[in-house]
Amino acid sequence: MPIGVVKNYPEELKDDIDENLDTIAEVLQDVEEVDRHNHHFEKWFEIASVAVGETHIADRIGSGGGAFQIDAGNNTWGAWVQILGSDDTPTENNKTKFDLRELQITAAERTALYYLQFSFGNTAESGVNLGKVAETPFQPQSAAIKENYIEIKSEQMDVKQKIWARCKCPGQNTATINFLFGIHEYLA
Repeated sequence: MPIGVVKNYPEELKDDIDENLDTIAEVLQDVEEVDRHNHHFEKWFEIASVAVGETHIADRIGSGGGAFQIDAGNNTWGAWVQILGSDDTPTENNKTKFDLRELQITAAERTALYYLQFSFGNTAESGVNLGKVAETPFQPQSAAIKENYIEIKSEQMDVKQKIWARCKCPGQNTATINFLFGIHEYLA
């Protein structure tokens, strides 16, 4: 119920309610987003079996070429790798927005701490320059990973948005990590 509709609250609560209207509105907005976010079909991707430039990079799981792989540099960030092309979304014709939801790590070269970054933009650098970057740390328990899921928090993006990924593994001069990823799509 919109805040403005609540008009007949008890007089003794009026000051408390008026002081907290902004907080109440934020909580209601968060509840609406959680409800929308958690009630969508998740779509998962692997590397395209036949990539097409920067437009088709990812196939739906079960139809592609396996997990994506990124590699750390020498105690620095590795090269950006495109993981979603401009024609890879929407997966359903009527969807207009999506967000990167989750990763499943399928293999890791090291058991050391990894830093993962995901850039949303026409190029990786344009996403970074616009501040459209999601980040998460990850430390595998072993190189023989079974099921390690990482939740990613990103804003909703317009479909057709490209995604790029890279990693860093402090103190290491190479550290590959392989993953599949899932998205949620929305009507705007």
